[in-house]
Parts: sequence; structure tokens; C-alpha cells
Amino acid sequence: MGHALMAKRLGDTTAYQRKRTSINPLNHIDPFGTVLLPLMLMAVNMPVFGYAKPVPYNPHNFKNPRRDDFLVGIAGPCMNLLLALLAAAIAYVLYSYAPLNVWLNDAIFSIFFTLYLPLFAFVNLYLMFFNLLPVPPLDGSSLFALIMPKQYLPQYYAIQRYAFPVFIIVVIVLPQVAHIDLFSGYFDVTARALGRVLFPFMQGI
Repeated sequence: MGHALMAKRLGDTTAYQRKRTSINPLNHIDPFGTVLLPLMLMAVNMPVFGYAKPVPYNPHNFKNPRRDDFLVGIAGPCMNLLLALLAAAIAYVLYSYAPLNVWLNDAIFSIFFTLYLPLFAFVNLYLMFFNLLPVPPLDGSSLFALIMPKQYLPQYYAIQRYAFPVFIIVVIVLPQVAHIDLFSGYFDVTARALGRVLFPFMQGI
């Protein structure tokens, strides 16, 4: 949704017209990225992550296509960070001000605080740092289009269609065949580290 809202703000209404600003999650499901990829990662006992259906937009509608393309790309991770910060803020307020009898007697409150809020935040942090990887079509690749000399852009866009399938093979096959798991370490020093900062009162996260 962050991509669609940013694109609309920058002058392109393609995503808005296709209902990609809707809060209905069904409008954002990608068969591979939202369903198959997480299932495959679970099957090989790896950290589970995925991605939503890419947001359609037409850069020709932007005033500054290269800059605005980057802004649309980075809007998604920024939205993930904002949602994680919101969950942490709610948890902090509850931790600081909820009466003791609520903690002791309200099971729903305890589950909301100890499970739902941290899980919601961590899912968004994992999505943010996964999408910041500079691999097309992930959001981090939009930085390449911003800083790359114009004469190389056609070649860059031409290889985009092949980059992500190769990336997925590396994610799934490399840890199983060569026992090299780069992503557990990457997420440990990014998503999990930031999560521990946001939820210092939670143990074992």
C-alpha cells in the first residue's frame, strides 16, 4: 500500500485505479511471493519471508522518473518500519500503564501484548529488510536505477526478469547444498536486532 500511496502522491494513479490502495489483503496477494515462497522456506527450515504482488505504476507519469521511482520503491519498507514502530509504541504504553490486575486476570490482553504485537512488528521488520535487498524486483533495487548512469539503464532493466529467480535459487538451494545460510545472519543483525531494541521488555526475541 505504501508504494501505491506514494505513486499517487507523485502523480501516477495506476495502482489507485487497480485498487492497490485497499486494505483488503486479497488485493495484494502474489501466488508465489505470498504463498509458495513462505511454504518452501518453511519446508527447508529457513526463516520465513515473502512479498506481496508488485504494485503497478507508470514512471512516465512522474515529473522526475528516476527520483520518483526510487521514492515509490522505498515507500514500502518505510511503511513496514512505521507499522513496527506503531506496534512497539502500543506495547510500551501497555507495559508502562496497564494496571496489575489486567496483567494477572486478562488472558486476551496478555496474548495481545506478548504475542500479537511483537509478531506484528517482527513480520514487518523481516519484510522491510528483505525488500531492502538490492535485487530486482525488490525495493532495494530501485536505488540502482537512481544512481546508475543513464546509458546502462536499458541493460539493467533487461536483466531484471532473470535476477529474482536466480536470487530465489540461491536463497533455497545454497543453504541446503553448501550449508551456507547468509540470510539467518543477515536477519539476525537487522530485523532481530532492531526488534530487540523496540521490545527491550520482551525476553527471548
